[in-house]
Amino acid sequence: MPPDGYAPGARNRSAGPGEEPKQESDMTRILTEPRAAGIAPTGRVQAAGRAIGHWLVAMCGMVIVMVLLGGITRLTDSGLSIMEWKPIMGTLPPLSEAEWERVFALYREIAQYKHVNAGMDLAGFKAIFWWEYFHRLWGRVLAVAFAVPLLWFWFKGHLGRADLKRLVGLFLLGALQGFAGWVMVASGFQDRVQVSQYRLLVHLMLAVAIFALMLWYALDYLDRRELGGSRQDAGTLFRHARWMNAVIAVEIALGALVAGTDAGFIYNDFPLMNGHWLSPDLFTLSPWWINFTENVATIQFQHRLFSGFVAIAVISFLVRLRRRDVDRVLKLRAIALPCALAVQAFLGIATLMLVVPISLAVLHQLGAFVLLGSGLVLQHGLKRRLKGEA
Repeated sequence: MPPDGYAPGARNRSAGPGEEPKQESDMTRILTEPRAAGIAPTGRVQAAGRAIGHWLVAMCGMVIVMVLLGGITRLTDSGLSIMEWKPIMGTLPPLSEAEWERVFALYREIAQYKHVNAGMDLAGFKAIFWWEYFHRLWGRVLAVAFAVPLLWFWFKGHLGRADLKRLVGLFLLGALQGFAGWVMVASGFQDRVQVSQYRLLVHLMLAVAIFALMLWYALDYLDRRELGGSRQDAGTLFRHARWMNAVIAVEIALGALVAGTDAGFIYNDFPLMNGHWLSPDLFTLSPWWINFTENVATIQFQHRLFSGFVAIAVISFLVRLRRRDVDRVLKLRAIALPCALAVQAFLGIATLMLVVPISLAVLHQLGAFVLLGSGLVLQHGLKRRLKGEA
């Protein structure tokens, strides 16, 4: 039985003399009150929570598509084809031959055209323009697909204060991601023939952060299954999962450096590097520390090397999971980890040895998000069991 004075959809708070009792939505109450209060969520609140969770999962998918479009844009050298940043007016592509000629003239002024694509005609320019255009257009669609449902859930009273804050924070992080993308593109307008690998790194890792936070928040709404097993073992595995996911994120960052410097187009044998276990070109730049971000030999080697650390982190986690007292549901979910790791390793090696075909390179990017997402699902479940949540 509900406690005295409780009515679905509202809860009376203490009011001062002469004040009307303040009302609070079901969702706000469920998200802010301890479960120990014994008030079960109504069917409407549960449905709203599932809707929010499914919406966030869909947004995760859209973020992955955004990253894949960005990868194609980078591999086709399309990123510098649009020289203007018009968040609103840029939604429309050139609609006349005169406008096409104008934007093509802007592109002919930069170093990439002069040193890489000299002699390109308008048809060739259009081929690279459309990839960058669709990448930016998808970013605008993503922003609308996030903002409109967010406003709707808020208007309907389905968001608690804490949830509203973190979802608005996600939206602002997405806006920062868009700005970082423009700053990255602008780095190629002067003396460079491609964008700065440092800015590309920031751009990609912001996308990784947005994806990870969205998935985590979605699981807060959707992953409500009761979990058994030892809390102590769950705590041990949770800490391992947290470090495992951090290692995966670092490997993704190192992959951004590979993409930003075209380091995948050299040393296309494996496991050797042009017949050497350690390339003689690893530390040829001075000072020595810039080799890690500017020497293509070192950049590729560290990406190869760190993939071994990812494998160690994942395999050791699986071994510990098998030996610990945790819920069978988590052990079943863990099956995705070795599968994702094996596929990702295969895609990485194949992409390298076949000299970076676009299809395999894009699948390799997708594999990184699948691997990270699999790890985050396990980490989230372990955290719930550690806290004793249902």
